[in-house]
Amino acid sequence: MSHTSDQLTKTAAPADYSLSHKQQKKSLLASTIGQLLEWYEWGAYAVFAPYIAAAIFNPEDKVAGLLATFGVFAVGFLMRPLGGIIFGSIADRKGRKFVLITTMLSMATASVAIGLLPGYQEIGIWAAILLVLARMVQGFAHGGESATANTYVAEIAPKDRRGQWGSLVYASIFGGTVIAYTLGGTITGFLSKAEVGAWGWRIPFLLGAVLALVALWLRRGMQESDVFVEEVVNEEHHNETTQASHVVPAGAKTASKSQVRNIFLVIGLVTGLTSAHYTWTSYVSTYAITQEGMAPQGAYWATVFGQLIALIALPFWGRLSDRVGRKPLLYGFAIAMFLLEFLLKTMIGQEPWTLFVASTIALLIVGMMGAIIAAVMSEIFPTATRTRNIGLAYSISVAVFGGFAPYLNQLFVSIQAGWLADVYVMLTCVITLICVRILPETRGIDLNDVESHTVEVAAK
Repeated sequence: MSHTSDQLTKTAAPADYSLSHKQQKKSLLASTIGQLLEWYEWGAYAVFAPYIAAAIFNPEDKVAGLLATFGVFAVGFLMRPLGGIIFGSIADRKGRKFVLITTMLSMATASVAIGLLPGYQEIGIWAAILLVLARMVQGFAHGGESATANTYVAEIAPKDRRGQWGSLVYASIFGGTVIAYTLGGTITGFLSKAEVGAWGWRIPFLLGAVLALVALWLRRGMQESDVFVEEVVNEEHHNETTQASHVVPAGAKTASKSQVRNIFLVIGLVTGLTSAHYTWTSYVSTYAITQEGMAPQGAYWATVFGQLIALIALPFWGRLSDRVGRKPLLYGFAIAMFLLEFLLKTMIGQEPWTLFVASTIALLIVGMMGAIIAAVMSEIFPTATRTRNIGLAYSISVAVFGGFAPYLNQLFVSIQAGWLADVYVMLTCVITLICVRILPETRGIDLNDVESHTVEVAAK
């Protein structure tokens, strides 16, 4: 057991360590603001993708440069599973707070590196190599951040409001993207296209690193979740009992098998959510600008207002799941997205209002599932391995099906087969639908008793 775990065991027994409502809210605020800034830094890359492509890659081949830019976007996602596994394991041993502070520092450092990165004209191919390395650091940190934040917020939330509180994790995703697009609209509105291409695209990365210091200060005051502290004490007691009796607990093998089953279940469950999310937050504005001839400023603001409406709806989706259950909303997302994806994409034209209407509808649908995914994932994994398992399953799904979504969209468009991108999203929604059918209802479950519930469900 780690030094941190030993310290918690000595200073706080489960009966003594219980967060007050004020501490819960303060910790929730610190986690949410940190998540907001990390997603802002992550989203800024997608927002300024056309300008990054021109600055970092060979400007003579614009199509190849844009594809390469989205390729680097995908590379960052490929690092997320590794970050989720490593940081997740650390969070399950040393605590959630330690990881949330470490990932914030890592993201801020990589953001500064991108903001100061020399362009293709200065250092040639090395610009692309350094960009890839910076995005790898961001992806590694982001995998750990996402897994730990999903776990932490669910653990500190009141039992009957876990869906509503957990929705703030996804609200941070939308919120960070809204900030990135708002800044994108502001910068392209005040600066000329040449100025944005020369240096304006660097502003959001440098600004994000400065704001991260505020989030870091807030996170230093976070409290460890009582669910984790209780698990530390229980593990200590379990280890002493096991060493004395040398008896393997009944149901341990069943629990282990059910956890593997649930890892694959989460991977499949998240496929539709992540492909739809990154199509409608990280690609459609680029599509509108490069394919439909929409003015960049109009595309940015249309996306901002669409995401803002979806963001406002998230706590309501979360609260609804606390009342009627998780599965009705999961079904609603998969079916609605499957039926409307193609229609919404074809709605986008040259006028910004077309993008606004299409993206608002799409993101409201995405929010149905996004709002409750933190609660759902936390309710099917036990505390001892919760962050690690979420980090593995969620990051793999996001990396494979979400990280490549903008790249696949641009690739299909470049070969005059944009409809294949819609088929891709629709097929991933079918996978999600199948997993929802298998998934047990978990609303209101005691997070300290997840393993017993998992064994019971697996035995049926």
